[in-house]
Amino acid sequence: MSPFKKILSYTKPYYNYAWLNILFNVMYAIFNVLTIIAFIPVLNILFKQENVVSKVPVYGGISTLGDFLKDKFYYFISQTIIQDGVIEALFIVCMISICLFFLKDLFKYLASFALAFLRNGVIKDIRNDLYDKIVTLPLAYFSEKRKGDIISRMSNDVKEVEMSFLTSLESIIRDPLTIVIALGAMLTISFKLTLFVLLLLPISGFIISSLSKRLKSTSLKAQQETGIFLSFIEETLTGLRVIKAFNAEGRISKKFKDSTYKFYRLMNHVLHRQTLGSPMSEFLGATTIISILWFGGRMVLSNQSELKPEEFLTFIMLFYLVLGPVKVITAAFYSIRKGMASADRIIEILDMDISIKDQPNAQNKTDFNDVVELKNVSFKYKDDYVLKDFSLRIPKGQTIALVGQSGSGKSTIANLITRFYDVNKGAIFIDGIDIKEIKIKSLRGLMGIVSQDSILFNDTVKNNIALGVESAEDSAIENAAKIANAHEFIKDLPKQYETNIGDGGNTLSGGQKQRLSIARAVLKNPPIMILDEATSALDTESEQLVQKALEKMMENRTSIVIAHRLSTIQKADLIVVMRKGEIVEQGKHDDLLAQKGEYFKLVSMQSFDA
Repeated sequence: MSPFKKILSYTKPYYNYAWLNILFNVMYAIFNVLTIIAFIPVLNILFKQENVVSKVPVYGGISTLGDFLKDKFYYFISQTIIQDGVIEALFIVCMISICLFFLKDLFKYLASFALAFLRNGVIKDIRNDLYDKIVTLPLAYFSEKRKGDIISRMSNDVKEVEMSFLTSLESIIRDPLTIVIALGAMLTISFKLTLFVLLLLPISGFIISSLSKRLKSTSLKAQQETGIFLSFIEETLTGLRVIKAFNAEGRISKKFKDSTYKFYRLMNHVLHRQTLGSPMSEFLGATTIISILWFGGRMVLSNQSELKPEEFLTFIMLFYLVLGPVKVITAAFYSIRKGMASADRIIEILDMDISIKDQPNAQNKTDFNDVVELKNVSFKYKDDYVLKDFSLRIPKGQTIALVGQSGSGKSTIANLITRFYDVNKGAIFIDGIDIKEIKIKSLRGLMGIVSQDSILFNDTVKNNIALGVESAEDSAIENAAKIANAHEFIKDLPKQYETNIGDGGNTLSGGQKQRLSIARAVLKNPPIMILDEATSALDTESEQLVQKALEKMMENRTSIVIAHRLSTIQKADLIVVMRKGEIVEQGKHDDLLAQKGEYFKLVSMQSFDA
């Protein structure tokens, strides 16, 4: 499905508004043409009395409907002149013109009114689908993409689609109707002259389309560059402390300015091509009108044609009426070409294959009874394996600690057990069931995670703790906070549990943020707990408070501890020492120290880096 069709598919729930828009646009187009047809010939009657129609028109079939309606109207005006005088007829003509203009503008407003529901509804649904897709995509996708680029797709690209596709949608519906109705009226006036116009228009169309061939590709580059400099902004805000500490403002600023300069050049190219469309179409329209004046004027002056001067004047006015819609359609065409680049970027995410998803026969699992087992697991993020034929049993109720130098594969195990990534070889089982045969939501419902980075949200303390539990009672939230040693500092906050902690919990210290993360895991009360470097970023005092909270939380619970500091693993039932994706030692703390092997070296150096 092309991006244009994909975007249009979002209009299905709003078809009623689309049909209303079409209906009102048809009425607008009719009255738009009538404002010309009814106005020019009437003036001719008013000021050239010899054209007064005195014979009652007779309907001669559908083929003569146009002439019949015209003659009927002329007859009405003629009788008004005869019976009430020219002034009264002029007054009626003015009132008719006012009514026609009012109805034309009324239907134009109603068409836009109906389209607003469709336009805003489509944008809402696209944003919702994008967000839903982003939160379901595997973590591997985000490790390869810039955050700024994703934000750009959800903001700038969606806005571009709204401004190009959906704003142009009305022009695509309304203006062709105006052109068709106007051409129909022009055909009734002079078939030969209209045929001449229809021969000129494709030439203009070819010239205009040739100007926009490269518009889409340049727009795509511009949107990609938007993602890049938005990423710079995101990285700058996140790492501002480091940038200032290393006096790197100039270097970072140069990278940002290089990106914005590239965007500046690309957008100049896009806008130059886009704005060229309007004057070019206007010039071509003027050239066409002059050609019509020459061709039609010869017909009128030759006295060999039935085309009358007032009809020729009406024809010119109708063609001028057509020029406006043609100009708008040209601008819409350029706008859609520009928007296609953004649509491609949106559809790329929406059509992205989700590699980690529920299998058709996946089951719900609400409890954990026996063992978590990794059997001959091998895994690689890109080219090199970070786990090699790895096997490990984690019995229920035990605390298993994973230690080793950075890059040994510890955190990878946590990512695989939670199915943030899927294994390349081997399998992981919970109570003998391959985790790929368990529904992902059900699987993650069995687990709680406390990571090194305390991920908190710009919300209240209460809502941050209750993130994983819908409709949690206040007493349960408070109890979880007490277990996590967080209740004491929460009581001192301005609004206690209703206090907003700011973006990322900025108003709290590192230890306080970590204790809120632990409280969140405690409230969820999962049978399996994963602690990924939970205390490595804390000072000694905070570490002691957090460690006590962790010990309370791990009581009677299966725990997988990815360790950085010795204090977190001394009481573990089993310590697994890893190196380059393989197990080199395993046992209890005292036994491993006695072996004076790899673990002994790590303890001696106090280097349990992740």
